[in-house]
This record gives sequence, structure tokens and C-alpha cells, in this order.
Amino acid sequence: MVQSEENSTRPQRWSARQKTEEVLRLLRGEDLEEVSREIQVPAHVLEDWRRVFLQSGSRGLRRSGRDPSERELVRTRAKVGELAMKLELAEHLLEKRGYGEDLKRLLRSRDL
Repeated sequence: MVQSEENSTRPQRWSARQKTEEVLRLLRGEDLEEVSREIQVPAHVLEDWRRVFLQSGSRGLRRSGRDPSERELVRTRAKVGELAMKLELAEHLLEKRGYGEDLKRLLRSRDL
């Protein structure tokens, strides 16, 4: 099977800008099926792009879809979770090595 020149220029991944351009074509009134055939993207995918665009504009079509402060919050929460897990493992190891009572006493004195 020989691939046409048009097929070879089709992006493997669509950037937010490219998706936005195609969605805007649909919003201007171009036929969904025609655009789908032309750009070789299934109609249901174009419908998803249009739905996401209408809900959140072109920002929603980006991979991350988050602003920098939201990404930082996600990273911070992940770090807190990682540290909590390390603390839990350390506590378990201390209990396993016979320091459970010392650990409990230390934790009680810290709560006061």
C-alpha cells in the first residue's frame, strides 16, 4: 500500500494550536465529515476537540491543560505524599527494630 503525499504530511500528534485551527473551521460552519476526511482525524475525535474547546478554550486542548501555579500545586502534593510515605516506612522500620515504644513516647511529647 502506497501512502499519498497528503497522508505523509499529517501530524502524528496535534498541538493545541493545530487542534484550535481545526475546531475553528468547524465553528465557522465547515462540515464535520469533510474536515474529518481532509485532515484524516475521526469525526468523533473532532467532536471531542470541539467540546473541550467550547468548555475551556484553546487552553483545554493542551496536553497539560494547567496553569503554572496549578502544576506547582500538583508537584507539591506529590512531594508531600512521598514524604508521608517515607515517614510511615521509617516509623515501621523503627518499630520492627524494637524502638516502637520510644517512637510512641516521642510522638506523644511532640503533640503536647
